[in-house]
Amino acid sequence: MKMVIGLTGGIASGKSTVVDFLISEGYQVIDADKVVRQLQEPGGKLYKAIVETYGLDFIADNGQLNREKLGALVFSDSKEREKLSNLQDEIIRTELYDRRDDLLKKMTDKSVSKNFDSKSQGKNLSVNKPIFMDIPLLIEYNYTGFDEIWLVSLPEKIQLERLMARNKFTEEEAKKRISSQMPLSEKQKVADVILDNSGTIEALKKQIQRELARIEEQK
Repeated sequence: MKMVIGLTGGIASGKSTVVDFLISEGYQVIDADKVVRQLQEPGGKLYKAIVETYGLDFIADNGQLNREKLGALVFSDSKEREKLSNLQDEIIRTELYDRRDDLLKKMTDKSVSKNFDSKSQGKNLSVNKPIFMDIPLLIEYNYTGFDEIWLVSLPEKIQLERLMARNKFTEEEAKKRISSQMPLSEKQKVADVILDNSGTIEALKKQIQRELARIEEQK
């Protein structure tokens, strides 16, 4: 049975860095954010659900979903955030599991070429390697079906500094976004593997390599 690893973190925790490294090493990664963006395209399941719930207020002149306006609403209003999360959850969850199952089926061959639900960019990938599901709200929404859960974590002070630098947020804006999520300290209680991203990228990569080597030794 193919090993499936859930990967999660928090805003500005460095999860994208981990994903990029895994892909560079030939691992398949199902990216929940990418899937959501596809579902939010005009005609997509989430696009239709949002229009039905909020009307055309959050549709830009070009017909695309106005993600910035929608994001500003949910980050400033906890009730709206919960409402939108509940609206999207079932659609996203079903789509992610369907893509996982499809990928597992495809990986019964000796190698896998480009898949629509991954960020593999057409590389030939070993079927002996585990696949990763990159899901920001994996713990909050009780996603299951993983052999392990990996958490990219760092102290909140560093998280705040990196978010402000990355998004050009004020301290107040950054704190609002961090506080809207489950604290990383709480997620650590659930994770099987904690990747400490308080240091350099190279230090983070070494941790990933160590965990991948551990998995390889268990086979």
